[in-house]
Amino acid sequence: MSNVLRAVRGMNDILPADSPLWRYFERTVRGWLDLYGYSEVRTPILEHTGLFKRAIGEVTDIVEKEMYTFVDELNGESLTLRPEGTASCVRAAIEHNLLFEGGKRLWYAGPMFRHERPQKGRYRQFHQVGIEALGYAGPDLDIEHLLMTARLWRLLGLADHIRLEINSLGGADARARHREKLIAYFQAHEAELDEDAKRRLHTNPLRILDTKNPAMQTLVEAAPQLMDELDDSARTHFAAVQQGLDDAGIPYRVNPRLVRGLDYYNLTVFEWVTDRLGSQGTVCAGGRYDGLVAQLGGKPAPACGYAMGVERLLVMMQEAGLTPAVPAPDVYLVNVGEAAKRFAPEVAETLRDAGLKVLLHGGGGSFKSQMKKADASGARHAIIVGDDEAAVGEVAIKPLRLAGEQQRVALTRAAELLKG
Repeated sequence: MSNVLRAVRGMNDILPADSPLWRYFERTVRGWLDLYGYSEVRTPILEHTGLFKRAIGEVTDIVEKEMYTFVDELNGESLTLRPEGTASCVRAAIEHNLLFEGGKRLWYAGPMFRHERPQKGRYRQFHQVGIEALGYAGPDLDIEHLLMTARLWRLLGLADHIRLEINSLGGADARARHREKLIAYFQAHEAELDEDAKRRLHTNPLRILDTKNPAMQTLVEAAPQLMDELDDSARTHFAAVQQGLDDAGIPYRVNPRLVRGLDYYNLTVFEWVTDRLGSQGTVCAGGRYDGLVAQLGGKPAPACGYAMGVERLLVMMQEAGLTPAVPAPDVYLVNVGEAAKRFAPEVAETLRDAGLKVLLHGGGGSFKSQMKKADASGARHAIIVGDDEAAVGEVAIKPLRLAGEQQRVALTRAAELLKG
């Protein structure tokens, strides 16, 4: 057996070569959210297990099969690594009374954890950006969420690779009527159900519609549709959402089989999907969950939100050739000699004070080897410090990417010349 320690399967390191893309994505997302007035909330990675059982639903794949849950040996509490962000966000809003003064537009980002089979863009530790609007009734925020996400795809250069599917789950009465019809329908075809579907038949028959089993697709397509049970209020709400999309010129498809995998949704649900990630094509999804705040112990308040899978979007950006260039330093600081080695940090800090990105050579080496590294760094200039320069507070500036001669100047003038 090898003694080499490795990362847990499905939990990946983000290496320096990958960081520029992550930073570009995060910068873009922060700027995009500022345009819409959303405020950041940061919640713990660990929560009490009961939070997710109450919010997501005990008869769901996430709770039944995928959550990382353990008993804290120090106090005997059952804790879970968060598998999604909405429950934590709503819990925080209730605990800190964030809705006391009215609705809140919130967002969060960070790692989530689910014990799934790792595959392209889908891992056991994965990252999400989530957007939640708490305390807002009506279709206005549903429309805002779809329009703002369409803008993000344009900002990221992915608009041509992602399409929108929407549906309405109606209210509790509609779902109850639909549930009875689904049970009766699937009972009449029980011999065609797989084991998962049989287990869910009486506990959560709506989830059978979300099956990925190819052998059941024909059966599912012929099942009763929830859309047929919607009352006038739900139909009006859904029509307003569609009208908002039509007015904005955003194409979409009404998918009556779109149910989402979490129990807390009602009315509008949606998924942004792609053909570029194989069978797991959903990159962003969400909808309205008007009952969740009360379900978790807060004063009843309408709400809607969604989350996007960061790794999936980054894979798409890489495959579309949309990766940003690795940022190069402005200056690579070469230093040869004992006095120069002591003077070099002062030079570097002085240039950084002026806003220049400085890579200070470390680890010794000959002048020739250091200059090779300076050139390979991509820096526009090399700053050369020897013992002679150190003795009089000067540096030598050598252009690496621009035409020009090497010149020796006082350190006090170096930043001005480099930025000129």
